[in-house]
Amino acid sequence: MAMKKFLNKPENIVPELLEGYSLVFPDKIKLTENNLVVRTQPKPIGRVGVVTLGGSGHEPALSGWVGYGLLDISVPGEIFAAPGAPRVLEAIRLAERGAGVLLIVLNHAGDMLTGNLVMQLAQKEGLNVVKVVTQEDISNAPRSDSDNRRGLIGCLPIYKAVGAAAEAGYSLKECAALAQRMADNMATLAVAVTPATHPVTGNYFFELPDDEMEVGMGQHGEAGSGRMKLKSADETADLMINVLLKDLEVKEGEEILVLLNGTGSTTLMELYIIFAGVKKALDKKNIKIGKGMVGTFLSVQEQGGFQMHIARVDSEIKRLLAAPCDSPFWTVR
Repeated sequence: MAMKKFLNKPENIVPELLEGYSLVFPDKIKLTENNLVVRTQPKPIGRVGVVTLGGSGHEPALSGWVGYGLLDISVPGEIFAAPGAPRVLEAIRLAERGAGVLLIVLNHAGDMLTGNLVMQLAQKEGLNVVKVVTQEDISNAPRSDSDNRRGLIGCLPIYKAVGAAAEAGYSLKECAALAQRMADNMATLAVAVTPATHPVTGNYFFELPDDEMEVGMGQHGEAGSGRMKLKSADETADLMINVLLKDLEVKEGEEILVLLNGTGSTTLMELYIIFAGVKKALDKKNIKIGKGMVGTFLSVQEQGGFQMHIARVDSEIKRLLAAPCDSPFWTVR
């Protein structure tokens, strides 16, 4: 079946989606001339800035989380492609409020290339920047080789906790330590049942028979760690949560965050059923859910499937996750 999407010219997808986005949420975000997504009301002087970067096509990620208590600036690239270093450097200069800037990068080749170059350029300019990398996909490398693990939806709770910490006056060193502690204590596994299409080329990312699913799928349809027959919601929940618990070495009595991120066409109905399956599996192990999150936070166009994310939470992280924030796609009063 041919791709069907409401588009104009393929080369205009990103500027047009950003234009529409800024028109809908003018009280929360604005665009600079260079298409940086910036919070409308900047932080007070003396607060740490929080910046991220990444390709477009994953809406509402990443720019959906720019706002009070979250990100200060998102630097969107082209569809599924990292932005160039000069725009990220511009974002860092803009986010600087006298206390330094935390740059959060998801571990993908293009994003890392840009992030590393930005850090070199920032050092030459004497900018006060610390980079933290999210790399929590358990499917393509062991925890001992975390530098080769992809960054998936684990960025979201880090944005939220660090954003709240920055608003509260944490120093750059404290914000970076918090982000790194969270990055070291999380794990994500994805599963796909149908492919996405690239909105520019119209090509499918992969092929999958109707009665099969792929566990360990990457953000953009990269090959997973295991293809198998399609399982029920409870069977899928049990399979995935047990692998994640083993990777993170979660023990009986611990408390964890559980986040289910639908990747495009999987419905909330399915995600809630799966979450209930996760709860049943955790109850058997006497592991508590300290916070649950379900929704489409980081999509891959119309890909069918979801990412299951778990993370250790303590009283500080729980407090920061519950702190007020106000962005187009996450508001806490």
